Amino acid sequence: MKAIEAITNLHTDDIEGAREFFRFLGLTEDGMNQGWVARFTSADSGACVQVVTRDATAPEDSVMTIKVDDVDAAYKEAQQHGYEIVHPITDEPWGIRRFFVRSPDGQVINVAQHRL
Repeated sequence: MKAIEAITNLHTDDIEGAREFFRFLGLTEDGMNQGWVARFTSADSGACVQVVTRDATAPEDSVMTIKVDDVDAAYKEAQQHGYEIVHPITDEPWGIRRFFVRSPDGQVINVAQHRL
């Protein structure tokens, strides 16, 4: 299993306000917007940030998303290490398979893989 991408997940109560702010910083493209989570990106560099009002299916919000090439292997390895699984591996309706795991310092990480 290898990490493909890491994206910060910042809490917001106002996605439109966040969009305006991050446009000022050069993240002008809407990479994704589902109403409760949105990603703003730079078309030139690929830099991005995600903002989240409240996760749609998980019991806690995550501080970041790490996309991997094999989410099932990552899930199994997290269990073998005894890490706390906050949200079990799930096929989400928006096209990803993911789980949430708590890091040793208490941060909740969303580990995800896009379904083909």
